Amino acid sequence: MSFSSPRKIGDNQYQIDADSNLGMKVPVRIYADEPLMQKMLSDRTIMQARNVASIPGIVGHSVVLPDGHEGYGFPVGGVAAMDAEEGMISPGGVGYDINCGVRLLRSNLTEQTVRSKLKDLLTDLFSSIPSGVGSKGAVKLTHAELDEVLVNGVNWAIDHGYGTSDDSDVCEENGQIQNADPNKVSDKARKRGAPQLGSLGSGNHFLEVQKVAEIHDEEAAKRMGIEEGTITILIHCGSRGFGHQVCSDYLRVAEQAMQKYDINLPDRELACVPNSSEEGESYRKAMFSALNFAWSNRQMLTHWTRNSFQRVFGQSESDLDMKLVYDVAHNIAKVEKHKVDGSDRNLVVHRKGATRAFPANRNEIPSKYRDLGQPVLVPGSMGTASWILLGQENSMDLSFGSTAHGAGRTMSRSKARRNYTEENVKKSLNDKGIFIKALTRDGVVEETPQAYKDVDAVVNVSHNLGIATKVAKLVPIGVIKG
Repeated sequence: MSFSSPRKIGDNQYQIDADSNLGMKVPVRIYADEPLMQKMLSDRTIMQARNVASIPGIVGHSVVLPDGHEGYGFPVGGVAAMDAEEGMISPGGVGYDINCGVRLLRSNLTEQTVRSKLKDLLTDLFSSIPSGVGSKGAVKLTHAELDEVLVNGVNWAIDHGYGTSDDSDVCEENGQIQNADPNKVSDKARKRGAPQLGSLGSGNHFLEVQKVAEIHDEEAAKRMGIEEGTITILIHCGSRGFGHQVCSDYLRVAEQAMQKYDINLPDRELACVPNSSEEGESYRKAMFSALNFAWSNRQMLTHWTRNSFQRVFGQSESDLDMKLVYDVAHNIAKVEKHKVDGSDRNLVVHRKGATRAFPANRNEIPSKYRDLGQPVLVPGSMGTASWILLGQENSMDLSFGSTAHGAGRTMSRSKARRNYTEENVKKSLNDKGIFIKALTRDGVVEETPQAYKDVDAVVNVSHNLGIATKVAKLVPIGVIKG
């Protein structure tokens, strides 16, 4: 069977069977409706997922989620699980922006109240939150202080006055993954990362002021403090240049080590090493350091966001009830226990542009939501909706406890720059009642909504498969871009 001709095995489910002649050790499973599938077939998404299926130690199936599109080696929107003892760990399976993730704040403000001061609010947020390529944060770190960030994650930020323990209680891994080791991080990564802590960055990173437009699961929304007509804030960013350099450093390590471990792959971008090897251990400890950097980074942006709201609306954080709903990573690899062929196994689950979507009663879920299921945050483009979902049991069988991380690009940034102008994009957003503040022209046109898939279609696939189901739809009214 050609890799470009997946066969339909159920509603919104397609498969490419394992083919030893192509080096595939497991099938490829693709979750998409027909239009989304056709978009994946228009680039190298499916080919890349097939290549991932050839990595030694992969189990179950190589997964492509409905937001899937071409990435570096692994497709974005891809999930791959490797046996923790006999399998591999791959820097490309996590990606360059380690712990690129999303966090959602809720408030008791209404749309009407916020729209009356929306431009003032966006101006204050824009001046308070550093953004753009190479942007620097407001915090100057010594070598020792950076080490503390890399080990303590969100707790470093909280200990320095950027929030409270209530915030860490609703972060994946409580915002501090164990066994990070700053000694496994290069000086170059340190030099890139240290000045950038507390900055939004550029590309598809953003801060959005949103209104809750629809409630689909009343019980879950109530538990999360989400009410129709109120205002939420979505923050999307990651580990900045620090994580990028960690990935670059260990891709080179993996490329050089593959001959040593007799690893042969169809694409050098899949470069990997045995998870239990010295190189694998070193990458994991450095990657965990980047995870903690990103959680601390988002925490600082949260603090400055709360301060902006307090200044503009003349109310305290407590009066505004600006609580963190949840924070989830979508570029990450870590060991989890999953059932494979009827037996529990420890697996290194790579989620690249994929969000964990565990069902209720998993210990990894914060205690606040454990009996409910994991909140899942799926941002759309800056002109369309974002969604809150709830992880469900089917995710464990279909996607190693994962779902989509966003809408997924369909147009390159260079094509967007050729086809759209800053004026047209801003006018289109303004016509929808969306105000935008951006540092550069490229920050606007590269992220035009037309460059992305339909996030509602992506979410519908997840919902209909019972991987993660709809809780609430959020619609932007104000956007900050780098």
